[in-house]
Amino acid sequence: MVFKPEELAKDSPPVVFPAVDDDSSSGHQSSSRQWRPLFRHDCTFNPDIFIDVMIYQIKNPNINSSWLFRADILHDSQEEPAASSPTSPVAVESGGVELASPPSFLGLELRRSMIRRLIPRNTMRDKPLDQTCLIYQSPQSVVTSDNHDPDESPIQSLVVYIPHVSSPSEMPFYHPAVRGIAFLHKWIPSQEEEEESSGSISVSYLFFDDLVDPPVKVTRTGMHLLEAIYKHGQGRVEGYQKRVHHDLLVPQARLQDTYMKLKHKYAKALIVGWAETTDPGKHVFEDLCIAAFLIELWRDMYGLGGEQADLSKFPGFVDIGCGNGLLVYILNKEGYKGWGFDARARKSWANYNIPRLCPDGKQQEDSLQQLVLLPPPAATTKHQGETGISSEDKKLIHDGRFPKGTFIISNHADELTPWTPILATISDCPFIMIPCCSHDLTGGKFRAPPPKDKSKADSAYSSLVAWVSQIARDCGWEVEQEMLRIPSTRNTAVVGRRRRGSCDGDNASVDIDAIVARYGGTEGYLEAVLKLARSGGKGSGTSVTALLWHVMGIPRGIWRLSSSWARSGGKGSGTSRSTLTLLWHVMGVPRGIWRLFSSWLGKGSGISGTEEEEH
Repeated sequence: MVFKPEELAKDSPPVVFPAVDDDSSSGHQSSSRQWRPLFRHDCTFNPDIFIDVMIYQIKNPNINSSWLFRADILHDSQEEPAASSPTSPVAVESGGVELASPPSFLGLELRRSMIRRLIPRNTMRDKPLDQTCLIYQSPQSVVTSDNHDPDESPIQSLVVYIPHVSSPSEMPFYHPAVRGIAFLHKWIPSQEEEEESSGSISVSYLFFDDLVDPPVKVTRTGMHLLEAIYKHGQGRVEGYQKRVHHDLLVPQARLQDTYMKLKHKYAKALIVGWAETTDPGKHVFEDLCIAAFLIELWRDMYGLGGEQADLSKFPGFVDIGCGNGLLVYILNKEGYKGWGFDARARKSWANYNIPRLCPDGKQQEDSLQQLVLLPPPAATTKHQGETGISSEDKKLIHDGRFPKGTFIISNHADELTPWTPILATISDCPFIMIPCCSHDLTGGKFRAPPPKDKSKADSAYSSLVAWVSQIARDCGWEVEQEMLRIPSTRNTAVVGRRRRGSCDGDNASVDIDAIVARYGGTEGYLEAVLKLARSGGKGSGTSVTALLWHVMGIPRGIWRLSSSWARSGGKGSGTSRSTLTLLWHVMGVPRGIWRLFSSWLGKGSGISGTEEEEH
């Protein structure tokens, strides 16, 4: 059913009726004022679904407002000792407004009372708001189609929000300036098998003043709130099940509080001083959130404590494929010592590099280093035996062995992602990997097989996550997953912080070579590493040219044909220079761009970089 609410006239009779003798709502409402209905919509979900949806939305107000982070539940009568009842007054600090006994409504009984504190995203701009949430239902404890008299009134459920403010001027921006919001669900069960049950939901406001024409924004908010209830309720009827679950490893409140502290501390300066060509708005906030997650995860893992964390217990970290180095910089600034490396240095490293002591404790080294990773299983080949790595090559290559216990970070590391649990096993180190692009152990692009768990999506990304997670399990790790709250669709974190029972403390029992062979082997990886190391991390040199082609609107097929010709030096590609020249001319490509491309054979053209600068 498409959401098409009926907008009720200004003079429509109320649908929510306070008890006539109710004088207990001092400070919140007056029985002389009426709840004005705004919108109504038919629905097919029953009272149980309505209550479930409302409780979920009470606990997750960010569903309805992008200005809000979450709700902290300060009181819940259902979770309090038996001596407490939904009607018991509760003392809560809330800006000087004391919660009185909850109001009563005709024909309804109060079943549950909750007090939540709405936490805005930007506490520097908006203040938190305390709000009482009251759940009422018809007197019958259980009502079904068998015991409901069709001549009686419909089964009613009512949820009321009462903000703890005494005037409109005290209301924060993200909440409509009203004394209360009421959501009414009416339900008429079917009496015959061929009949269908029917229901409706409506939203009403209790205004501070008897407004004839309330602001459009205020009434529009009411419609959006009703729409969210309708969509979630109908989704339940149609069998929708939530697939994405957040905050499994780190509590939401702790994560968001730490994120806000980091954001206020670093975001502005980082955006102003951004040295890369990528979007600072995305990367800065993404890495701040990942840093917040890691900080809270580490506090639990190593018993570091809260605000005054004892960081002497922290074993250090290494970020493999660290990209622009921002995550390494933030963590170091917060006192979590570690370093990162990447095959290619970035311009931003000049701003983010922090000198650190070497493991010997005597000399200093950069926290961001240009190195190419060559894991031990890939250091030799079947045909080569000896690697043939020169002493000069070794200066640019890291063997993937780290001090025991070092926490390995693999954040959108692409080619290094499937190697992460293998490296963690070799060095006995916990890890986190956040997959992005799909590569196998040879470094080549490939499509991972669909997940064996048919309840999971079979998208390329879901397949990649399942594939690398299985590698981690085969390496003996207890795999945990968290959907990170970052501005990216590639937001699955795979965490290995504990070994499985049979593998605990016995990494030697894991046959690394067999696991590598099982997942495709490493053929070609060594040669690619040596080539990358000797090129100074410049890669294939195609990114700038590819960008020019994209801007010009050149078909991808012609780009691939031209790129293949350039990489082969014009040999063996099956395409002549004159043919490409003609194609480019027909496509209307400027002569200058063609000359730039034709001069590029991977050397001396001044074009460098990889196909995608993710970080």
